[in-house]
Amino acid sequence: MIASIKLFVCIQAALGLLLLVSFQFFINVEVAFISALLIIMGSMYSYAQLVKRRLNSGETPLSDDLVDTIDDPYDLYSKEIAFDEQMELKEIIKEEKKRIKTHGFKNFKVGSGALISWYRIVPYLFLILGFMALNNKQLLLLLPYLSGLGVGIVSGYFIGKNFIQKS
Repeated sequence: MIASIKLFVCIQAALGLLLLVSFQFFINVEVAFISALLIIMGSMYSYAQLVKRRLNSGETPLSDDLVDTIDDPYDLYSKEIAFDEQMELKEIIKEEKKRIKTHGFKNFKVGSGALISWYRIVPYLFLILGFMALNNKQLLLLLPYLSGLGVGIVSGYFIGKNFIQKS
């Protein structure tokens, strides 16, 4: 946690030097940096909480043997499904589509908790409102803004990684 704070302070000090260039340049980089940092950290935190909840509940992804899942991810060599030679191709395709849809919906349902998390929604709102505020005040410069997003993404990854590993 202390390493995360030190890294954040060092990056803010480096970004503070941009005030020597111009206030407009600094504010674009700063708004984009904070937005991207919060988005990445919020996403990492919400997914970490999702994983912890699933581990604590004892839930496994599909309750299958892990080696079988890795070797045969589409269950092509399963002995359970035996198709008659008389079955039509259309029927076989319909049955396979049903199996795929149920797994897809189940995965979406399980992961939607991290997708619709306040830790992700609030930073995205900050990104949108910050962009709109800069644009309305005629302060928006795209190159510094995009540079700030890049720095924020990389910083958010390292700060979030340190923060989540300690918690």
